[in-house]
Amino acid sequence: MSAPATFRLVSYNVRKAVGTDRRRDPERIALVLASLAPDVAIVQEADLRLGQRVSALPQALVHRHTGLVPVDLARSPVSLGWHGIAVFIHPGTEVEGIERLDLPGLEPRGAVIVDLALPAGRVRVVGVHMGLLRSSRRKQLSRILDHLATLPPRPTVIGGDFNEISTTVGLGRLAAKFRIESPGPSFHARRPFAALDRFAHDAGLRLLNTGVLRDDLSRRASDHLPVWAECALEAGPGAKERPEAGRAD
Repeated sequence: MSAPATFRLVSYNVRKAVGTDRRRDPERIALVLASLAPDVAIVQEADLRLGQRVSALPQALVHRHTGLVPVDLARSPVSLGWHGIAVFIHPGTEVEGIERLDLPGLEPRGAVIVDLALPAGRVRVVGVHMGLLRSSRRKQLSRILDHLATLPPRPTVIGGDFNEISTTVGLGRLAAKFRIESPGPSFHARRPFAALDRFAHDAGLRLLNTGVLRDDLSRRASDHLPVWAECALEAGPGAKERPEAGRAD
């Protein structure tokens, strides 16, 4: 009997590859990602914030350790992403659509929308890194949701650093349309107390399992711990079955 078609999604705020020891070491980030074996990885703070927004993660280094390549989100040849948000996928994965959103708020923020044709089926992945102020986050969520409502339906998952400590306040407009999943405390990496890094998905997807990677390397590599989710597409357009594959947690 076939198991539901699944894919592994990771979200990781890499703090421009500066670890809790204040050392910039992109190889540690690549090794952490490799240990999670993602099919899709949403990375926040993948680029430096000032100047030309130079990538903090060399593409060749990430590919060597993980086998992943970045989706073509950058508008600059020296950057990886859009407002620092990068999405990594396996080579050969078909990218069926890319959108970059500028988001309102006190500080410059953005979101990315990537339509992928994965072996599990067609899925829409939205990468976010929300603002520091709740008033800004509410405007940003409204902008994202309003834009998603204009797109053709597709199983959708939103992942990233939501910068929201509360599980009941601040994300209400998102909860009205998406199921919010908090894998667990992911910040601060040395002593996690806040579940800032989350996933939200619509009815086209189920999250079979989620978690936070807590090991010695991830506690040093960034001030956030990476979160992961095993995602299954519900039966319907874009979903298909494949034999179950074992994965290490």
